[in-house]
Amino acid sequence: MTGLAIRVIAPFAAAYFLSLFFRSINALIAPDLVAELGLGPSDLGLLTSMYFLTFALFQLPLGALLDRFGARRVQGTLVAVAAVGACVIAVGHDLATVAIGRAMVGLGFAGGLMSAYKQMADWFPPGRLPLLNGLFLGFGSLGAVVATAPAQMMIGVAGWRGLMLIGGGAALLAAIALWLVVPERPRTAAPVPMGRQVRELFTVIYRDRLFWRVAPITLLGFASGSAIQTLWAGPWLHDVAGFARPDVATQLMIMALALSIGSALGGVVAEALHRRGIGTLAVAGGAAVLFMLAELGIVLEWIGGSAALWAVFGATFNVITLTYAALSQHFGPAFAGRANTGMNVLSGTGAFLLQYAIGGIIGLWPRTAEGGYDPQGYQVAFGSLLALQLLAFAWFVVSPRLLPPPSPRRAKSAG
Repeated sequence: MTGLAIRVIAPFAAAYFLSLFFRSINALIAPDLVAELGLGPSDLGLLTSMYFLTFALFQLPLGALLDRFGARRVQGTLVAVAAVGACVIAVGHDLATVAIGRAMVGLGFAGGLMSAYKQMADWFPPGRLPLLNGLFLGFGSLGAVVATAPAQMMIGVAGWRGLMLIGGGAALLAAIALWLVVPERPRTAAPVPMGRQVRELFTVIYRDRLFWRVAPITLLGFASGSAIQTLWAGPWLHDVAGFARPDVATQLMIMALALSIGSALGGVVAEALHRRGIGTLAVAGGAAVLFMLAELGIVLEWIGGSAALWAVFGATFNVITLTYAALSQHFGPAFAGRANTGMNVLSGTGAFLLQYAIGGIIGLWPRTAEGGYDPQGYQVAFGSLLALQLLAFAWFVVSPRLLPPPSPRRAKSAG
């Protein structure tokens, strides 16, 4: 049984590990990209956010493809696209080429979580899924750890372009493993047509009161955390806190470790508290409060406590996405996949827009004498995100008393 579990899960876990690596790496190599490609902060934000744009745009067809062809074939093909995209980044010498490569990487890893969740749901009993999902998230988040100090050491040997080629080679191996190692599970149900998926996304998912209660806090929590952790945390540590590049890499590694641990423990804590009568949404809301408190300290430039602040930042923002589990419980098996995909569309688009917008705001201030970005630009950009999150949290708290009750049609469709 253990051998089968490894064959079923391990190649998907390797692909998700690589997705977190590529999602996070620009926070470390931002100085190289700026120097070699002549990028301004807006260009840097656009380039990095291309990952989230293609990730979000592919969520709708992803569900139909997973239903029709299975997780093994879809994920294997997509990860091969990511491998090609990494090579395009490695050879690119202008913004357009590197942005195309980054977009291909985002497309290639667009199925990282959804395909794995489907694979585990197809092969394992429901009672084992929370633990498997939590461990899967924790392991995958280690990719963000490798994108810090370990990647800095590899850059010292092979350069950032060589690092991209190494990552592309690893992605190709993962794609081959997905195709050749993962066993095929016969499908017992007819695939849901694409037209029906899109129609029910708008008639069922996007008309549901619980969905719109949690959507703002999920979107802004995940999008803000991802936009900053995968890019702007590194420049902030250099330009505001005054860290040298090796120290930036170390701090990013601590933050990524916190992300991994927080992701793994979030589900465990939620399950333990559920047995005591505390719901999943309460845990997600508590994580959002801790996340915003850490952001407040960063906005106020508490440099002396920045290591702890960034660790709390990393440990909490992914826990907010426990709202996905709440949606799965709410909609049931018939609509859970489409509910999660529908939220992914919003969250991925939000991460793209916010990462780009942060660069635009920072670019409103001139460069400092040392060549970095003005600390006031970070303060305004991060403070604006925090203000939006506070509004989303207020909506999360008060909306149950404001939203209309579920319609009989929605209840019938979901049931």
